[in-house]
Amino acid sequence: QVQLVQSGGGLVQAGGSLRLSCAVSGRIFGSYATGWFRQAPGKGREFVAAINWSGSSTAYADSVKGRFTISRDTAKNTVYLQMNTLKPEDTGIYYCAARALSFSRAWSEYPYWGQGTQVTVSS
Repeated sequence: QVQLVQSGGGLVQAGGSLRLSCAVSGRIFGSYATGWFRQAPGKGREFVAAINWSGSSTAYADSVKGRFTISRDTAKNTVYLQMNTLKPEDTGIYYCAARALSFSRAWSEYPYWGQGTQVTVSS
């Protein structure tokens, strides 16, 4: 069984920074990709960023491009999301997810999910 355990998040003022972590464990077929999604109150789950296993390919939502950075540490089986210059509209529950092979921007294509963590940005 594949498990994703998230850490990080919290309350921060606008313009501040947070780093989210996602540790992946358990059996998974071949290489895997990890994506980050978020869900704000009254909105659906939206794509934030994704990275392949090697770290050679990444993708970002337009709303976070230039502010967020996704990375991974293969030795620790951990993926990170560094969030800088945070805005109030970044507030929401952040989820990490994993799927085999290449990454996707669609949440429905990720079978494995973390527990979610709250990110709140105050103005």
